[in-house]
Amino acid sequence: MKRILLFVLTNVMVVAVLGTVASLLGVNRYLTANGLDLGALLGFALVIGFGGAIISLLISKPMAKWTSGVRVINQPANVDEAWIVETVRKLSEKAGIGMPEVGIFEGAPNAFATGAFKNSALVAVSTGLLQGMKHEEIEAVLGHEIAHVANGDMVTMTLIQGVMNTFVVFLSRVIAYAIDSFLRKGDSNNSGPGIGYMVTTIVLDIVLGFAAAIVVAWFSRHREFRADAGAAQLMGRRQPMINALARLGGMQPGELPKSVAAFGIMGGVGKLFATHPPIEDRIAALQNAQA
Repeated sequence: MKRILLFVLTNVMVVAVLGTVASLLGVNRYLTANGLDLGALLGFALVIGFGGAIISLLISKPMAKWTSGVRVINQPANVDEAWIVETVRKLSEKAGIGMPEVGIFEGAPNAFATGAFKNSALVAVSTGLLQGMKHEEIEAVLGHEIAHVANGDMVTMTLIQGVMNTFVVFLSRVIAYAIDSFLRKGDSNNSGPGIGYMVTTIVLDIVLGFAAAIVVAWFSRHREFRADAGAAQLMGRRQPMINALARLGGMQPGELPKSVAAFGIMGGVGKLFATHPPIEDRIAALQNAQA
């Protein structure tokens, strides 16, 4: 709940700072004189940046179940399922969070955690991961996902994405309006935004959106190191997590839906947009912490 309150306050502060800076620089007066209601734009940026992100967070768990084909283990059907549920229960108690839902989905090796609240999350692992790893390594992977939940990473990443969305929406429209006003300067029929505004807005939404994605990915990679360390702490030693990462490095990871890709074990293409650091960097970080 505290992180959601922080989410709201951060987005409000972002909008307030943008409005203040625009007023101090005279941008407010210029845009208002040319027909742009800056206050309405700030409200729009807040709704888009905050509203879309919080809705995404709130529906993250049912969407993950649907898009990944997760089968929630309500009653373990065999010894392996009973072991998974009990392992998650043990790790959750150590982490001080409520028991998450536990699920299995078909596919190549991967796992993820999602959910809006720490005490009602979902932890899911793939059949490929269960078949290709030892119990101790699977426990380390589950510990990694539990660490994500305990750290509040789902809310934190949504917070960052919301802030980036707010900046993108606000800046793209302010810049587009200024460009459009310049291009139409002296036009007696100037009665509002023209084609220049629409085209520039679309282009800037894309360009600034890519820039925002780089920032979000950087935070995501940092969060992965924390989750690895959290798994080691929950298990009382680092070697199982190191072994799990080493084994994952030799596997072809499964593709996760976009809604949960940042919360999986592996993922991301390209250094700038990768949501996860290279496996060797994660192993090195654990080994260095161990020394």
